[in-house]
Amino acid sequence: MAEPRRTGRSLEVLRAEAAEEISMLVEHRSRQGEDPWEFMPTLPTVDEQVVLILRADAVDLDDAIGKRHAQWSMHPASGHGTALGEEYHRLRRIALQHPELTQAVWKLMGALPDAS
Repeated sequence: MAEPRRTGRSLEVLRAEAAEEISMLVEHRSRQGEDPWEFMPTLPTVDEQVVLILRADAVDLDDAIGKRHAQWSMHPASGHGTALGEEYHRLRRIALQHPELTQAVWKLMGALPDAS
């Protein structure tokens, strides 16, 4: 990330940031000569981009705090014992904190590679 993000931002602010990031991606890829008709369907929606922003913040926070307490990592909802347990836990936490993003979170969870 280019700059640290503040916590406690409203969903409206997060959506504005996400729309700006997507707009910058479109401009960058267009200037690189890519055809927008080809790459636009591959870009995340605004809510998916918000989830990706919050996920990046969570990864930074987890790195700063270090390993979570063993009690939390062993919780059945944490995905403990799976290769993607940490990712599922992070994304699930985002859905719980921002219920409006639940659909985008579940879509991104389905996009994660299989652990097998």
